[in-house]
Amino acid sequence: MPDDNRLGRAYAAPEITVFYDRSRCRHYAECVRGLPQVFEPARRPWIRADLAGADTVAEVVRRCPTGALHYRLQAEKPEEPADPTIVTRDPRGPLLVRGDLVLDTTEGPLVETRVALCACGRSRNRPFCDGACGVNGSPADDEEYDRH
Repeated sequence: MPDDNRLGRAYAAPEITVFYDRSRCRHYAECVRGLPQVFEPARRPWIRADLAGADTVAEVVRRCPTGALHYRLQAEKPEEPADPTIVTRDPRGPLLVRGDLVLDTTEGPLVETRVALCACGRSRNRPFCDGACGVNGSPADDEEYDRH
């Protein structure tokens, strides 16, 4: 699990903190479909982790294939990586990887459990997919998630 300062913006609740990194979001919407009362893009703040049980929120965050969402439970250990590592190619773009990962980034090595890696070579956020190939919108389409 990455250090908190590399996870994105924190949304704290009494038993869980959810982190969101907009630059890694490709809008697969697993969070919105899984817990629409917690993840509501039209609301500010758009993440309200206090509106569901901490274990339920954590389970839905783990569905995020890109690693844009992470969590820290107050009473438990961090998310366990998939074993063995699973690599799935999204036919529209990135490689979706789950496992015990160490990524080479511009900010140094990053320990991670879930990630959408650029497969087209055009990302400006390498090694992460930024939608340059058109998968799930582009950074310009992130406006609704950007106004926190």
